[in-house]
Amino acid sequence: MGKVIIINSIRFIVLLLLQVALFKNIGYYNVASTFPYILFLFLLPIGLPNLLLFFIAFLTGLSVDAFYDSVGVHAASCVALALYRIFFHQITLEVELKDSFNTPSLGEMGVKWFLSYIFFGTLVHHFVLFVVETFSTSNFLYTLASIVLSSIFTICIILLMSLLVYKRKSRINNI
Repeated sequence: MGKVIIINSIRFIVLLLLQVALFKNIGYYNVASTFPYILFLFLLPIGLPNLLLFFIAFLTGLSVDAFYDSVGVHAASCVALALYRIFFHQITLEVELKDSFNTPSLGEMGVKWFLSYIFFGTLVHHFVLFVVETFSTSNFLYTLASIVLSSIFTICIILLMSLLVYKRKSRINNI
């Protein structure tokens, strides 16, 4: 349990620093930007209690809000992502996996499961982020373009990061 906390703390710090120092300044004509810090929420252990998950998601979004000078937009979208995560785990995982503290990574869960998990989760996060940020229907097509392009950009970065630390599922036979 202590190892899980240390690994996730280091992951949080690294992804937050990358988001603030590098990815905050990368964008495409103010239409598409990337938010790979949400990978931290995706990779939290499966058996994490829901209340703790919501608290961690809120604090993650609040820390990004502090650097982006936004007023709770990232916090709201991270809480929505946590809600999506709970729902996705409920409908796709077996009962014995739901209580484990496995990390839902590319190597552990498989490519198809992980891609759908990241794809739909990123869409949920970005939809809430941009809709709450604009809070208007006057520029609907611009907001929709921002959601789609930023989601594509973020998914590509997250998959690249996941492939860099890819580790095959360990298969240990008890003899």
